[in-house]
Amino acid sequence: MTSIAACFQARLRDDLGMSASFKTSGPVTLSEEQILLLHQRLREMRHDVNGRLANIVAAAELMRLRPESAAERMKLLLEQPHKAAETLLQFSNDFEKAFGIDRK
Repeated sequence: MTSIAACFQARLRDDLGMSASFKTSGPVTLSEEQILLLHQRLREMRHDVNGRLANIVAAAELMRLRPESAAERMKLLLEQPHKAAETLLQFSNDFEKAFGIDRK
């Protein structure tokens, strides 16, 4: 297993705690500016994850069309899930912070 794949699998195990109990600090009020900023971050996250998925599809298609390029494309292909997971984790952390959510 590559170090990238091992790191990604470790991240997936870390996310199993996402179903654990969470505690809020009470009611939260967001300003219009904070809501718009959070919405912008959500849009950026979706764009980044969609881009990573497109990279995976493109690398797989190139590997299918030109098998001799498989080794070269494999690195790109294996980096994408880790990068997407990092993007999701960062958004999740920002979301939890904005809404005062603490993991127990």
